[in-house]
Amino acid sequence: MATQAVTDQGKRTRDSILGTASQLIYANGVAATSLDKILAACGAGKSQMYHYFKNKQQMVEAVIEYDLERILANQPLIGELRTWENFDQWVEDLLDLHRGPGGPSACPLGNLTGELGSDSTYAPLIDKAYRTWESYLARGLTLLQDKGELAADADPGRLAQATMACLQGGLLLSHIRRDIIPLSDALHIALESLKRHRVGG
Repeated sequence: MATQAVTDQGKRTRDSILGTASQLIYANGVAATSLDKILAACGAGKSQMYHYFKNKQQMVEAVIEYDLERILANQPLIGELRTWENFDQWVEDLLDLHRGPGGPSACPLGNLTGELGSDSTYAPLIDKAYRTWESYLARGLTLLQDKGELAADADPGRLAQATMACLQGGLLLSHIRRDIIPLSDALHIALESLKRHRVGG
């Protein structure tokens, strides 16, 4: 793991390097993004970078974590999924996000998966990020199950995984086609699938 920033200035420097690395990797891929290009773009010095990241591998590992944090920050409701209405709103918030300028945008983790999904070093880290994202959905579904609003024989983990598969496929097609409809259809199909296990109401 990278050395932790211990001061506010250090954190800002580290975040600046990571943010720049994330943007360049998103646009150009890992292979085409050198450490020198990152440093030139963010204005940091090599000594600053090597204080936090020993090499490019550590940088990419940190970018995976950084991208996940950004993804979750753009979905504030994902940590508050307690009702079926919350799930409905989570979907609408996601669609609104991708209707904005530059959308529909590709998922940063999806981009990394396309390039690094067969890499034994990075693939487990990307999978861990996806599983962390899924865990918020599974937790919301488990809360519904505990309240008797999701069938007792439903598997929250499997349902969350299926929802993620719909989300990622929808993002991919919407981005390449510059059309929100594939994402909208995929997410609403996921919602319909979840609600087949709904109890009452």
